Amino acid sequence: MKITSQPALVHASIVKLNAFLNDCQNILHLLPQDQISDWKAEKDACSFKVQGGIIITLIKDENSSNQSIIKLKSGEKSPFPFQLTINLEDQSDLTKGYIVFEGDVNVFLKLMIERPLTNLFNTMTENLKNYFLNAK
Repeated sequence: MKITSQPALVHASIVKLNAFLNDCQNILHLLPQDQISDWKAEKDACSFKVQGGIIITLIKDENSSNQSIIKLKSGEKSPFPFQLTINLEDQSDLTKGYIVFEGDVNVFLKLMIERPLTNLFNTMTENLKNYFLNAK
């Protein structure tokens, strides 16, 4: 299953945004606070519980010198294997960002999670935009 979020224009340079997103502790700022609990984070990994009691673990997949791609993968406590790719595109003083989710799920699970995950990733890109708008 593949889901691509709506893009957002973020008021930060691609260098600043890449540095921010490469620290998994900052993922907290992107998540809908009213829908998560039990947040734990380090620089290279984070975990949290979503509504329904499901634990999600994210681990930085690779440290690349490429500023336009940040990859995270599911950890062992996640309910199924997946990868999140945060794509960044330089737009002068702004950066366009969006999330691509690729998960290994069966058809039944896809029907249950596709809409909530799409909403989550759209919320995350919107929260990223708002975080840097409010940081000025």
